Amino acid sequence: MVKKLKIYKSFKVKEIHKKSIILIGNFDGLHLGHQKLFQLAKKYKNKNKNKIGVVTFDPIPKMFFNKKIKNYRISNTNQKIKFLKKFNVDFIINKKFDRKFSKIKSYNFVKNILFKKLQARYIFVSNNFRFGNKREGDVKLLKSMSGICNFKIINPKPLKKKNKIVSSTLIRKLLEIGKLNLVNNYLSRPWCVEGKVKRGRMMGKKIGFPTCNIDLGNYIIAKPGVYSVKIKFDGSKNKLKGIANLGYRPTFNQKKILLEVNIFKFAGNLYNKKLSVDFIKFIRGEKKFKGVDHLRSQINKDIKIAKSI
Repeated sequence: MVKKLKIYKSFKVKEIHKKSIILIGNFDGLHLGHQKLFQLAKKYKNKNKNKIGVVTFDPIPKMFFNKKIKNYRISNTNQKIKFLKKFNVDFIINKKFDRKFSKIKSYNFVKNILFKKLQARYIFVSNNFRFGNKREGDVKLLKSMSGICNFKIINPKPLKKKNKIVSSTLIRKLLEIGKLNLVNNYLSRPWCVEGKVKRGRMMGKKIGFPTCNIDLGNYIIAKPGVYSVKIKFDGSKNKLKGIANLGYRPTFNQKKILLEVNIFKFAGNLYNKKLSVDFIKFIRGEKKFKGVDHLRSQINKDIKIAKSI
């Protein structure tokens, strides 16, 4: 029997979830660095019999403060909650990050929320964790208040791969330069985009390659180009192989970024259905072709490569 995960939208939690192990952060992507933190928290849970709770924020604070940042996220909220379920946490506080919440002083956040409302016993944070009005609070403040608030701060050393700290920032940069193999290694799974299929100009169908058009929403924009992908949608038992073009379609003089997915050996209607697209391998960068015939020839070559992966 799968344990039901309790999701709160405020810090008013049930008694059973007080005195818990609390992990605080955006946890965008739930990469290997985050996973290391959850594995450590699980050891504390087994030893001390506390429950594990996650405090996370929506939208990501950086996106709230800078409205110009649109394409930023590695995973959406739905994916984050799904991944957290796999880490066997007991509850999530998915706090709406708004103007009122951003004005809370760091001292008051610790005293009134972590201590009084949650009665946290262990607090797991990264070394660069900042919080409170104008990001005035840090790990040093948390540690200075740990005695009077009866909790212990756990901030383990960050995970490093190839002498670089595995972080959401690093993964965004790697996606932007097309290093998908490293991204998937650091996520321990393929990078995945979820979105609804929207009606487009049907250019793919006109040249013999019908595609599902997906708006990227606020996902980070990976390097424009052609990718080998695997697709899942409501009703599909298994993931289906396909090819995707992420880009601006320069051959057709388009300006807006779009994800177009061609599913191999599939002829159904997927309009308005939600697709999950796993990015398996970067095949080539986006380029402008002299005409449709050149584009069609290249797509056939790309499909041959994608089918062999």
